[in-house]
Amino acid sequence: MRRFTGVVNEFARGDSGHRRTRYEVIIQPPLWRLGLMHNSRIFQTQTTDAIVRTLLEERGIVDTVFDLKRNPKEREYCVQHRESDLGFVARLAAEEGWHYRYHHGSVDGEEQPALIIADHHGDAPRLESVAYNGKAGGSTKTPCVFRFAHQERVRASAVAMKDYTFKNPAYALMHEQAGAELFHREDYQHYDYPGRFKADASGEPFTGARLDALRHDASTASGKSNRADFTAGAKVALTDHDSETLNREWLLTGITHTGKQPQALEEEGGSEPTSYSNQFNAIPADRTWRSQIKHRPRMDGPQIAIVTGPEGEEIHCDEHGRVKVRFPWDRYSKNDEHSSAWLRVSQGWAGGQYGFMALPRIGHEVIVSFLDGDPDQPIITGRTYHATNTPPYALPEHKTRTTLKTQTHKGEGSNELRFEDEAGKEQIYVHAQKDLDLLTENNRTEVIRNESHLIVDNHRKAHIKGNDHATVDGEKREQTGKDHSFNVTGTLHLKAGTAWLSDSGTELHIKAGQKAVIEAGAEITLKAGGSFVKIDPSGVAMDGAAIKLNAGGSPGKGSGQKVQVPEMPGLVEKNGGAVAPVDLAETPQRPMAKPDQIRAIKNAANQGKGICQVCSPESQGAA
Repeated sequence: MRRFTGVVNEFARGDSGHRRTRYEVIIQPPLWRLGLMHNSRIFQTQTTDAIVRTLLEERGIVDTVFDLKRNPKEREYCVQHRESDLGFVARLAAEEGWHYRYHHGSVDGEEQPALIIADHHGDAPRLESVAYNGKAGGSTKTPCVFRFAHQERVRASAVAMKDYTFKNPAYALMHEQAGAELFHREDYQHYDYPGRFKADASGEPFTGARLDALRHDASTASGKSNRADFTAGAKVALTDHDSETLNREWLLTGITHTGKQPQALEEEGGSEPTSYSNQFNAIPADRTWRSQIKHRPRMDGPQIAIVTGPEGEEIHCDEHGRVKVRFPWDRYSKNDEHSSAWLRVSQGWAGGQYGFMALPRIGHEVIVSFLDGDPDQPIITGRTYHATNTPPYALPEHKTRTTLKTQTHKGEGSNELRFEDEAGKEQIYVHAQKDLDLLTENNRTEVIRNESHLIVDNHRKAHIKGNDHATVDGEKREQTGKDHSFNVTGTLHLKAGTAWLSDSGTELHIKAGQKAVIEAGAEITLKAGGSFVKIDPSGVAMDGAAIKLNAGGSPGKGSGQKVQVPEMPGLVEKNGGAVAPVDLAETPQRPMAKPDQIRAIKNAANQGKGICQVCSPESQGAA
């Protein structure tokens, strides 16, 4: 006797007679119920057996045995996308090289039913050997196989699979596997990319599983028997076949049982006896049967997602600049750091420690694409505004503005680089919320065609290590609200083309360490109070209330100079911040123009001729 367990999924009542009514019952295995569930969800940092166990337990299938020789690796990001739970389980099992079979339990109830998932056939149940009797024709009551056919097919002889990981881009992540006992040409290689693995630990078994799946029907057998204990997943040895090569152990891969008992219909049943037979499929028992992947979901195009992260944070990323997102279709995740795995972000330029970097922040809407359409390989390729996150400036009023505007992290304010292209209002606007650091490794040239305005609310400091040359063609005005210190460690030369006029409100003190010479072409006058001394070509004139010569007294004293040394400016490094001067790149002296070039430039300036391309001056300064 055989015991079958399952789930009744169809029950029909048929015709009714005087003494009986016909009923039809269809029983499916418990796993069949997973085919009724259609879902989209994300599994993170879980092994394949843990994912499958979750799906089974949600449907009440708890009597499951995982008979695995190889422990599956953890999947960082695994997506069930618009597929049934059964299709998702079958797809994962095919990738891992698993098969499943049912143990229906014993008739006496000592052995309970169980779903067995395995990656090998070493523990498959072994049935008693069965003899081949081709002359029985199904009429004998002796257990035997009375039909048996063997088929050999040409299939792929080898598999090569390759993939890529950004964590080791130069590594050739490729694995190859060749079949054994082919009995045909060996140059039929099946190559595929991507192989859906990111490490050798998964790539090697995935490649082997693909080869077994492609060759699952390379050597098969089919037949008929009256052995009621035949069950899929069991091994049985065939004996007494006239072809000795077929007298071997076979693995049963499919069974169809057929039984008739016409006597139960009494007068309607006819004279046929009770009968039983089955049709079976099998492969050599030393082969591993693995299923091909019949279905793999593909993303039809990009999708919208929202960037997520921990509560209280505005920016959440890892060392690779990856972020986490929540898809609108994901009804299980929350708006936190566990909503998805880390997703790479496409940048406008990405090189070896150079390029462009702008991380999507929590709450931003992004466009997610999928490499090769694979739901398990998302990558952020774009950003979009929506009703909550609106553009920096109202549109279409400011449609001529191109801007790069940031937002202060956990604060108020922003940095901005803005371009205005409205005719007559063209402008480049730069705003630094706090500091603006500029570092030029060599020369810096600035040409202003109209005016330049500078307002410093606090202090201004400058340090010129070489020479400072400034030429003002018009007039120059300076006003100092307090003291003005002017310190020259060498020689101070002052030349006034017409007059040098100085007015000191209280005191003028001139002191020389050795000598002081005051020379005038026509006249020198010293005046204090009502007295004066005048020197001119006609002589020396002195006038005062009294003129004293060698009459004692003492010279007057001045306050003396108290020059204040200027403070040094802050220094800038490439990464922002101050460093010691020795660590800064030395700026080579800018080459000077030759004398003939200087004359040409001056002549052009005097004649009003341009010496470079003339640009239209801006009507207003930066707003």
